[in-house]
Amino acid sequence: MIKVYSGVFRLGEATSTWDADSPVIERQPWEHIKDDDIQKAVTSFYGEIWQVPPMFSAIKVGGEKMYNKARRGETIDLPPRRVLIYEFDVQRSLDDRQNLIFKVTCSKGTYVRSLCADFGRALGSCAHLTSLRRDQIGDYSVADAWKFLELENEIAKHYI
Repeated sequence: MIKVYSGVFRLGEATSTWDADSPVIERQPWEHIKDDDIQKAVTSFYGEIWQVPPMFSAIKVGGEKMYNKARRGETIDLPPRRVLIYEFDVQRSLDDRQNLIFKVTCSKGTYVRSLCADFGRALGSCAHLTSLRRDQIGDYSVADAWKFLELENEIAKHYI
């Protein structure tokens, strides 16, 4: 099933969960990264790629979810998984050049946090996910979603 996500990566900072839910544990220079470097790196992420899922994930190992093991401080070398990236667009934020705004169309099983961390490494730095929104899954798109007031009015037509 194809999924579409949009969000923000933050360059030069890494966290243990690869997202903004945990404190920054590593900082690396990011100022050397040029817009051309970003666009060149994007092309290496198209098509079939292999990615290692985050330690803080719901993947079960030995019958237990990885995030439970990770919370106890256990680390396990998870095998990489094959995923497909159909589209990947990345632009620098105009407000904060350390932030990269992205949109990705990908296969089921893609970990956007892993994509973010891998992208940071490909640029010679590190990165973590600060914002994520699922815009589409299969035929269901947020573009087709009702606004709350529309939903409320539609319900009122049928129940009042």
